[in-house]
Amino acid sequence: MPSLRASTCQSNADFEGGFAIAPEAVGVNVASAATTGVSGISIEDSTGDTTDPLFEFALSVERVRAARHALDSSNRPVVLTARSEGFIVGRPQLDQTIRRLVAYAEAGADCLYAPGIRTSSDIVSVVRAVAPKPVNVLVGTDFTTVAELAGLGVRRISVGGGLARAAWTAFLNAAIEIAERGTFSELARAVPFAELNQRLATTEQPR
Repeated sequence: MPSLRASTCQSNADFEGGFAIAPEAVGVNVASAATTGVSGISIEDSTGDTTDPLFEFALSVERVRAARHALDSSNRPVVLTARSEGFIVGRPQLDQTIRRLVAYAEAGADCLYAPGIRTSSDIVSVVRAVAPKPVNVLVGTDFTTVAELAGLGVRRISVGGGLARAAWTAFLNAAIEIAERGTFSELARAVPFAELNQRLATTEQPR
């Protein structure tokens, strides 16, 4: 069974659509980003236009290919993740999503990602279609577990803004309690600073 392991001292850039439309411009931007020391970059195929939410297929593939070429030319070990956004922009067609992911894999993406897929059958279909390349799954609720995803063949998990939303939920609960009841029980459940410092402490790596 494949394992899912936490990584340390690495940063992945959510590079959205490459901050450009034309493949050549995407390549220029990806090359610039690679110089920052980032460990990973993702390129998505959403347009931001609700009436036409995905870039045309051939253009989308060329955008991934341009990103791949830029990273290869940079001689830097940056993981390229290609995202197909259909499931979160109103185009939840599994066959078309798989078609795009397979093409992105062939264009040089190291990891494939279709945010919004949730069912075991859909996840397995994606994993099998792009194998042996790894698949990333977005988890924002409790619809699955790490163990279950590993068993389905998933190699990477993203939580998006999930941790931030969880933190804001605690903030809102505490603020609402103070405002409406004048009590502080939510604050009493907060993690002590000493534990926060211990858990969030980093050790400087040898140079």
